[in-house]
Amino acid sequence: MLLKEKEILEIIRILRKDYPANKTALKHKDVFELLVCVILSAQCTDTRVNMVAPNLFAVYPTPQKMAVAKQEDVEKIIRSTGFYHAKAKSIISASQTLVKNFGGHVPDNMKDLLTLRGVARKTANVVLADYFNKAEGIVVDTHVKRVSFRTGLTKETDPVKIEKDLMEKVPKKDWIWLGNAFVWHGRKVCNARKPKCSVCAVNKICPKNKVTVSA
Repeated sequence: MLLKEKEILEIIRILRKDYPANKTALKHKDVFELLVCVILSAQCTDTRVNMVAPNLFAVYPTPQKMAVAKQEDVEKIIRSTGFYHAKAKSIISASQTLVKNFGGHVPDNMKDLLTLRGVARKTANVVLADYFNKAEGIVVDTHVKRVSFRTGLTKETDPVKIEKDLMEKVPKKDWIWLGNAFVWHGRKVCNARKPKCSVCAVNKICPKNKVTVSA
């Protein structure tokens, strides 16, 4: 059951009390570190990335240094994040593109970010929202997907279609907040295996009992 506009706005109002101003849990000192951390976070917990990333940036702190790194050396450092072959290749390639096409700077727009290897809309949205404070879209990860489906904001399961639904239904001023808030709510309350519906702040509005979703 999809929610009406009034109900969507009420969910936003309620959850803003629990998650007033959330940022990504990925620790970073600059936008390059954030970009790399988001790439590393694919199929990996933020906690693990936060453990691994400092060792990576101690050796390769800039796009220039990462661009000339040997893939096997990067792989050794990031191995525990999983899919380390692909991630190492993406991080090095993205750094090379940053150096070659953007003067070593991470671009602040969706079009250019999507030219970087390993960067899809989710990654770009995190960078734009959390570092540049730009709302060009809404972050849709597994938590946002689950919470959006369960709460009736979408009936889609494809991240691109989910993002389109959310952008149409949620006021643009709430796009950045909603992505991060739904991530935190999905971790703390609306988790995959055993959602804590009895303590959920929006349980009176949420139609979860009428739908199912795979995490």
